[in-house]
Amino acid sequence: MMRVLWLCLGCLMLALGVIGAFLPVMPTTIFLILAVACFSRSSPRLEKWLLESPTYGPALRAWRDQGAVSRKGKTYACLGMAVGYVLFWWGAHPSWRLAAAVAIFFVASAAYVVTRPSPREPGPGGEPPGG
Repeated sequence: MMRVLWLCLGCLMLALGVIGAFLPVMPTTIFLILAVACFSRSSPRLEKWLLESPTYGPALRAWRDQGAVSRKGKTYACLGMAVGYVLFWWGAHPSWRLAAAVAIFFVASAAYVVTRPSPREPGPGGEPPGG
């Protein structure tokens, strides 16, 4: 039963990740990271498929193996949050308290992403140094 729930949750995260690939203000990679985590508990075949994806596999493996985010990933994440905040401000016309709370959340999220290590270069056997 739990395996089915993890599989359904993984499929939902994968669907949200695919949607995020096409919508500029919705994240992709975080949903794919969550999908990999769910599939690791339910479907090794789908987990392997995501980890071997030519587009997202390297970022997913870097996060899983090293807790790392590439410089490009950090840049896109921060830009996405900034654009998301501007759209929120422009579209929702929030009170100053709500605007401040959302700004604090985005700043904290950006700080977390920016402070993650960058991926290490693979060693001679294809493994990260020390890994």
